Amino acid sequence: MKYLFYFLLVTLPLAGCLNNAEDKKNEESEGGPNAPKNISSRDYSITKTNSYSDLFLDSASLDDFIARHHVADSVANRMISFYNSRNYQYAWFNSDGFTEEAQAFWNLFDHYLTTSGDTSLVNKTLEKQMNRLVTDSFTVSASDKTMRQTELRLTHSLLKYASRNFEKGYVKRKELERFVPAKKTDPIQLADSLLSKKHKDNKYFDDINASYKLLKGQLQKYVDLNKRGTLPAIPEEARSLKKGKSSPHVPVVKQYLQMTGDLPGNDTSRLFNDTLAEAITHIQERFGMKGTGTLGKELIAEMNVPLRDRIEQILINMGRMRWMPSQPNGTLIIINIPEFILHLFENGKKEFDMNVVVGKDGHSTTQFTGTINQIVFAPYWNIPPKIVTNEILPEIEKNKHYLEENEMEDQGDKDGDGVPDIRQLPGDKNALGKVKFLFPNSFDIYLHDTPAKSLFNQSKRAFSHGCIRLADAQKMAEYLLRNDPDWDATKISDAMNGKEPKVVKMKDKAEVFITYYTAWVDEEGRLNFREDVYGHDKKVKNMLFQ
Repeated sequence: MKYLFYFLLVTLPLAGCLNNAEDKKNEESEGGPNAPKNISSRDYSITKTNSYSDLFLDSASLDDFIARHHVADSVANRMISFYNSRNYQYAWFNSDGFTEEAQAFWNLFDHYLTTSGDTSLVNKTLEKQMNRLVTDSFTVSASDKTMRQTELRLTHSLLKYASRNFEKGYVKRKELERFVPAKKTDPIQLADSLLSKKHKDNKYFDDINASYKLLKGQLQKYVDLNKRGTLPAIPEEARSLKKGKSSPHVPVVKQYLQMTGDLPGNDTSRLFNDTLAEAITHIQERFGMKGTGTLGKELIAEMNVPLRDRIEQILINMGRMRWMPSQPNGTLIIINIPEFILHLFENGKKEFDMNVVVGKDGHSTTQFTGTINQIVFAPYWNIPPKIVTNEILPEIEKNKHYLEENEMEDQGDKDGDGVPDIRQLPGDKNALGKVKFLFPNSFDIYLHDTPAKSLFNQSKRAFSHGCIRLADAQKMAEYLLRNDPDWDATKISDAMNGKEPKVVKMKDKAEVFITYYTAWVDEEGRLNFREDVYGHDKKVKNMLFQ
């Protein structure tokens, strides 16, 4: 497949839970010396001081769940093995709410249920609970029985999903148990264990997940660089280097770029030549910068990020890639938030890229999917209550004509919550622009036009609040309706510039994948790095690495 980047982490005795006598008594049921071979031994090296999650459950809770829900022996053994490998630590929650893997798996699972038509894995209780939780901020206590049951239901669903969707042999039991990290570890040791793991049957998860495999190859490269020492530090003074000039800093820059593969050959001269300018352009593009061929403060800062940090970044993103659905046929829209770019594919072939602007404050999940099923031309913008309270009402206090001047109207307090319902009329000032594209999702995210076209000139496009804004929304509308004889380019333009909303139900629906990759390999084989714009990497890093 040509476009490999986008498709389918690495993935104490308990105080008060068991005393030594109980440990021995329960050894067999918990994977002790006499346990079946397909059940992992309980990992007592995991404690509350080094665990990925800070919540633990009692093994009796799992036994009770298996009994009450009549879990089949094959799945029950896998559940026991899963929690043994974690020392009965929660996989999907910590005290602050979801782990990143919980939302990622739920998206994957929900996508499967929606697209496959398989009703045998549907769990209405779990679905209701997860749909309520995914958009909420909440805390969790180990004593919360409801959250404990949700934890176990998610694990039960994971194991049943895996049995249906992972080709036999390519995801080993112990490997699946590591899809959700269990304890803090040294990133170099974690990387080494991933790279050195050999399977007797020569079947690897890498072979069914191309993007993961490519990034794993880059992990090997960075681990090898780390074993050799470190990349040379680029001095701040290198900013003054000019093409055609000589400087003692030039050999340092050349050495760095040769080690990262951006500069071919072994030139060590002091001359800033055309080849070096091309190599600098190459690495600028890998970091999402405009290729100028000159060193700047921002590029030097990225080049001086320690190798250990880059290895951690690669590991975190490999973990995310495990949870993405496979590429569907038909129209697929992929938006990688840190990249600020939309990619549109048709049956696996890229049709075009488009710049996007995202909200400054990120939604709580790193990836989710949906299906565009409606296009609304000349939309109203129903302004969220938070924006009304924090921004609109203060402006009205200062200027009583604010609503009229901004083509907004007060529709009264329909909800009775003391906050007026205000909407902006269709037109040139409408914050949603002239068209929006709807795909049902729990986060109320959608794609839309914008009157603020100047934002697309920025290299980092995270501004203010809002959904995902498109640089050329008309182009998107024309493409999505290209097979609908009722909607040619002229009719689309007329509808976009209309005074009343026009809703179009799409005949040919388009899948949307929202991702959050700060490290990936693109279709040209280049390793890309991006800024952690929403802080998701930082959160996982603090949980996962020593």
